[in-house]
Amino acid sequence: MRFAAYERRHRHGVAVVEDDGTLYPLPGVTSLTDLLARADGLPGLLAAGRTALDVPPGPHVSRVRLLPPLRPASVRDFVTFEEHVEGVRRSVDGVAGVPEQWYEAPTFYFTNPHAIYGHQEDIPVPPGSAVLDFELEVGAVIGREGRDLTAEQARDHIVGYTVFNDWSARDLQGAEMKVGLGPCKGKDTATTLGPYLVTADELEPYRDTDGFLRLALTAEVNGEKVGEDLLSNMSWTFEEMTAYAARGTRVVPGDVLASGTCGNGGCLAELWGLRGRQDPPPLKPGDTVALIVEGIGTLTNTVVPGAAPVSLPTGRRRGRERP
Repeated sequence: MRFAAYERRHRHGVAVVEDDGTLYPLPGVTSLTDLLARADGLPGLLAAGRTALDVPPGPHVSRVRLLPPLRPASVRDFVTFEEHVEGVRRSVDGVAGVPEQWYEAPTFYFTNPHAIYGHQEDIPVPPGSAVLDFELEVGAVIGREGRDLTAEQARDHIVGYTVFNDWSARDLQGAEMKVGLGPCKGKDTATTLGPYLVTADELEPYRDTDGFLRLALTAEVNGEKVGEDLLSNMSWTFEEMTAYAARGTRVVPGDVLASGTCGNGGCLAELWGLRGRQDPPPLKPGDTVALIVEGIGTLTNTVVPGAAPVSLPTGRRRGRERP
């Protein structure tokens, strides 16, 4: 099944989306995140979806404003594509190759769950940035709470998938990562999810013999293709990523675990690193980015001007006075 969150006539709803775009609203449900918590996994979510198909259909998807399919409890963004690491490392740090430590575990960082945008929403340029980039990813959505899971157990905790765009201010990111704590404001302004949550069973036909989902990925800027890859080029499966995320802690319904950016033009910075110049150029207001994932859908957003940065002083160089 495909689930959409939407707004119509100032009211929010959640619906099952048929192939022709017809929405079948779930009675009394206004939040997919809340529904995931009650459903406790894929069987419960599918059962809830079937109740919607028993009532008269609602509007066509073209007659509503799509919202992010869910409001995540947390967002972990992994980095699982070697080709992306190679290209962006060369672009940001001027260093070739992949660090050996990268192969030891599926590294991730936490990004901002309060800056989630949906399909066709405008994306503001981060304050103070002149080098905006997109990142083509797929997000796995957790549907059952779990802790210290094996990869085999983790499969029952993934309820579905959505397209994920990790908008990145490369100039801010490059400066702040010199501190050694990872990205902060370079990734803080926007993450786009959508257009739908596609349940995990829908994508099982794409699973290869090694457990990876073989989905075609395409990135376009202003209608021109700039990148394409296969999701199966990940170095870890989503189940392995979920097991790592749950190590020593919990994953809960509504958590999103992103694949990290694919290679071969999954973002502009990778291409800049390979070509030695900013070609294509950084995104600017008026540019439209479309991310297309086989079996899930197309996620489209247009960049608009953002707010000016609020002025702050640089850090004070303090003395070493003691009490």
